Formats: sequence, structure tokens, C-alpha cells
Amino acid sequence: MSQHKEIKRITTNTLQKMKDDGEKIAMLTAYDYSMATVLDDAGLDVLLVGDSASNVMAGHETTLPITLDQMIYHAQSVVRAAKRSLVLVDLPFGTYQGNSREALNSAIRIMKESGAHGLKLEGGAEIMESVNRILCAGIPVMGHLGLTPQSI
Repeated sequence: MSQHKEIKRITTNTLQKMKDDGEKIAMLTAYDYSMATVLDDAGLDVLLVGDSASNVMAGHETTLPITLDQMIYHAQSVVRAAKRSLVLVDLPFGTYQGNSREALNSAIRIMKESGAHGLKLEGGAEIMESVNRILCAGIPVMGHLGLTPQSI
């Protein structure tokens, strides 16, 4: 009989425990199945499907042109590869700012169509209504403070 080691999925609870215990959390960006497989196999805790796919994969000068449909496509590829890593997906520009209902609809689409484990949004107080609405739907949200490329 072969020994098969069960792979334990990283969850938001895992990340909270790691933070509480002072453990480092390793997170890198992946846009496709091949890179996500390499990063997941390397033991990364979190894979981010970043809206920087707009720059890196499509050659745009900014992150602004990437669409929700394109983010879902990239997220689907990464989710299929990730056996251990938690997968977070950026909500792209224009899908959550200013309209919390649209934000929730965008969030639900990403979660349902990609199988992602949570979302990342850029901003602060100005997006709190959207964040609260998404959280109330049971969708984990990671905030992005500091350098916010969607704002540049």
C-alpha cells in the first residue's frame, strides 16, 4: 500500500491562527494553471490572482482595463491548480467602487464561477459599504492598503 499524505487546505482560519502565533504567511501572485501549480507545490499559503494580469499577461500599461470576465478566467485556472493554497482574487477596477450592490454581484460571480476562497479589494473608508455587503454574504475579503495601483 502506498502512503498518501493528505493535503490540508489553507483557510482564513488557518491564516488567522498563523498571524496570532506570529508565523510568517507566504503569498505570491499567480495568473495561470502552470504557475499556480509550481507555487502551490512549493507550499505557498496564499495565491493571489491579481488584477496585475492586465499588465503581466495582456501587456496593458495599467490594471484598469482588465474585466470581471477576464479575472474569472484567470481565477478558474489558478483554483484548478491549487490543492493547498488559499486563493484570493482581485475585484477589478469599476466592479465595486461606489455601488455596493454591484460590488456584491461582482463578488458572487467570482466566487461561484471560479471557486476562489476570497477576494481582495483596494481602498479604505470609501469602499466600506461594499466590503460590509460582501462580508455579510459570507465572502472573505482581504483589504489592500498602501500603494493602490487602481488609484494611480
